[in-house]
Formats: sequence, C-alpha cells, structure tokens
Amino acid sequence: MGSTTQELHILFFPFLAPGHIIPTVDLAKLFASRGVKTTILTTTGNASSIQPSIDQANDSCSLRHPIALSLLPLPAAEAGLPVGCENVTGIPFTDPDTRFKFITMIELLRQPFARVLRELLPDAVVTDFLLPWTQDIATELAVPRLVFHGTNLFSRCASHCMNHFKVLESVPAGSAQSFVLPGLPHRIEMRRSQFWDPDKIPGLMVLLDQIKNSEERSYGVVANSYYELEPDYAEHYRKVVGRRVWNVGPVSLCNRNEMEKSRRGDETSIDCNECLSWLNTKKPGSVVYVCFGSMYELPIAQIREIAFGLEASDKPFILAVRVVRGNDSDWLPEGFEEEVVGRRKGLIIRGWAPQILILNHEAVGGFVTHCGWNSCLEGVSAGVPMITWPMFAEQFFNERLIVDVLKVGVGVGVVEHAGMGAERRVVTGEEIRRAVGRVMDGGEEAEEMRRRARELAEMARRAVEEGGSSYADVGKLIDELIERRKRAGTE
Repeated sequence: MGSTTQELHILFFPFLAPGHIIPTVDLAKLFASRGVKTTILTTTGNASSIQPSIDQANDSCSLRHPIALSLLPLPAAEAGLPVGCENVTGIPFTDPDTRFKFITMIELLRQPFARVLRELLPDAVVTDFLLPWTQDIATELAVPRLVFHGTNLFSRCASHCMNHFKVLESVPAGSAQSFVLPGLPHRIEMRRSQFWDPDKIPGLMVLLDQIKNSEERSYGVVANSYYELEPDYAEHYRKVVGRRVWNVGPVSLCNRNEMEKSRRGDETSIDCNECLSWLNTKKPGSVVYVCFGSMYELPIAQIREIAFGLEASDKPFILAVRVVRGNDSDWLPEGFEEEVVGRRKGLIIRGWAPQILILNHEAVGGFVTHCGWNSCLEGVSAGVPMITWPMFAEQFFNERLIVDVLKVGVGVGVVEHAGMGAERRVVTGEEIRRAVGRVMDGGEEAEEMRRRARELAEMARRAVEEGGSSYADVGKLIDELIERRKRAGTE
C-alpha cells in the first residue's frame, strides 16, 4: 500500500453503549495506524468518554493520521426519555422496556447521520449492527457500509443456524429442554431456557429482521476476531451463511502502552497504579478476577454469594462490581471486608475496572466473566482461562465457544437467560467455589486449559502483527476500498 491510503476516509458510528463504543474506537485506531483518515461519529453526551482515548492515541505517535470526532445532538425528549440520556448505561437497570426504547430512539439520528454522510462522503462507513437504518442512507448515497457486530463468527453462525432451521419453533419457551444446533462444524448443545422469549419484548423480532436484512445488503462484515481463533467458523460464515467478512481483531491489542490500556472507561473507585501495586504482591497465576461488564448490575443477594464463594476458594481475588447503592455492609457478608479485604487477600473495585491491565498481569490466573465478547476476547488475548457466567444476548453462544470449542474455560452452571433487570436464580457460593477450583487448583484439566489459553494468546499477538492474518485482512479491506474509489473515479 502506498501513500494513497492517506486519502482514504472511513467513518465509524458505534451504538451508544460502552461495550460497543470501546471496540469501535479501537477499530478506528487500528485503521488510523495504517494511514487511513478516520472519523468517529457519536452524540454530544458521549464525547467526554471518547475524547480522552482519541487524544491519547493521537498523541502516541502510533497513528499515521489523527482521528477526528464528529458530534450529533440526540433528541432524547422526543422519544420520551430523560434529557441527557445518551448512553444505555444511563437507563435504570431494572427498566428493560426503556432500554429497548433507547435502541429504537437512536433512529431519530437518521437525518443528522444522513447530513454528516453527505458532507463527508467517506469512502466507507462502519456502523454498529444495532443501527440497521444506516444501510438505507449509505445505499442512497452510494457509500459502502460495513457492519460491525463486535462479536465472534461462532455466535453469528450459531444465530444463523437457529433462524435457518427454525430450531426454537418446536421447543416450548422457558423449558429446560436441550437440543443440538444442526449443521455446525462442532456438536453444540443448548437449552431452550438460554434464549429469550420474543413475546416478552414486543418489537424485538422486527428489529432483528431489520438487522438481518441490512447485513445482507451491506458491503460486508468487520469482525472483532482472528482467523486462528475460530477457523472453522470463519469458513462457515463465508461459505454457508454467505457473508463477506474481514477478521481484524483482537482490536484491543492496538493499545500498546499502559496509558492507552487504562484510559478506556468511566468512574472507578481505584487508581490503576494502586491496582497494579496490589497485584505485584501476589504470586503468578494465583489471583481470580471477577467482572460482569459495564451494563449488568448484580442483585445484592448474588454479590453476597460471590463473596462467600471467593472466600471459600481461598484464592486472592479482584471483584469488580457496578456501583451498589447503600453501605458495603448492605451487600457484603458480615465481617467480609475486615477479614478478607482488610488482610489484602481481596480487592474490591466499585465501577469501572482497568480490565486489560488486570488480565495481562502475571498474577491473574482465572477470570470469572459474563461472557460479553469484549471480555472473552480480552481474556483470550491475555491467555487467562475463564469461568463462564452468561446472562443474556449472545453470551450463551460465547460460553459454548469458550468451553466446548476453544476449551479454555468451565461454566459456573447458569442455564437461564434473563434480560437486564429480570429475576434469575442466585448462583450459590458453593457452585462458585467449585468452578473457580476447577480452573485455579491445578490438575490435568486446569493445566490443559492454561496451556491452550497461552497458545491462543500467542496466536492473537501474531495475528495483529505485520504479516499476521488480521493485519493482512485490514490491508485487504483498505486496498479494496482504494480500488473501488479508483473505479468510481473513472466511471
């Protein structure tokens, strides 16, 4: 690729949630480091969380072209939402109806998005899968739209299988009945209880149909994965599902230094240096890290059981929880903070945790995760085995990839899908202790998981380096967009 890449311009438009914004910003950094002019489009209320990461990247001298930020006003009041509600984290956790309304409300950005696209006329636009209406505008303006799912190809193939074979039609909603997904490269067994009931979220099926239709009409898909992680599903996605796809991940590996890795979140109760200093006092592979992502707020009863399980496991731990109202005594077992945390056996982080820094510390030997794909891929990239605890969305698919296909984790035993705010079974401290023990207490099973995790981490590192599979896919996409522009210029 020559200097012509400096003229190439790609616009990135993420869905308004941390788990979507963070990888999209990393994706923009990735293309900017290859000389592409990049612009991130978001709303005014999300600027403060994105700008520091962009500034850090622009100041790092690792980019051949600085990243720009373009802002749109979001008319939340028109959709019946509170003024200033511009991120899904600002919606009460116990209000799933409002969360769904938020997704549909973003379509109010249709005209502002069209105006920006007309003004910039980029060579391509990368938009989140939850913004299917952007396809219509991109088609109208003859701008190729790439879909960014922010997840793996295994879950996309599994979802396609479910729809194509109409798997759920013969299985009663809410039942524990198990079934095998037909036509996939591996034997994947699921339970009906791991999937949402469409009757409980009116309008969701319509949205899913819009997403499917827009993806079929798109220029292709950009995946936050790497070929060596799931080669069977990369091929299945291309040949059976029939989508063009570029594997460009893990995108988080574009963050090379500690400052970039730590400046990816919001409010936290701990300084990164304090966290790393605590980890430095622990033996390699001895610490369990527990985190359920940026959106899920655990019930107090569940947090207490997690505390019991961690104490019983007798392993040092880091427990990251979203801000919990009330005093610590309201949600921690009596004496827990004094007896466990006070003796430096455990560290509790309230709010955002510097997850990449934690996972990549040699003291961390296990990761209890909700199976959001960002977290799974960050765990894989760090070579850390996982204890899987899926909650909703595609997380149960991700669990099967981690446990059954990659064989770098064990399940805690959750088999019930429950949307945010919905009631779910409380996993007991004993169940947690047992799952942690399988990963942390040695033995043949644990050693094999650890060996495999290290292999996958090395593959991830090589994939994004010059000559690697993801590096090559980024280059192929850039070259194709350049060639497309040249052809358009001669017509």
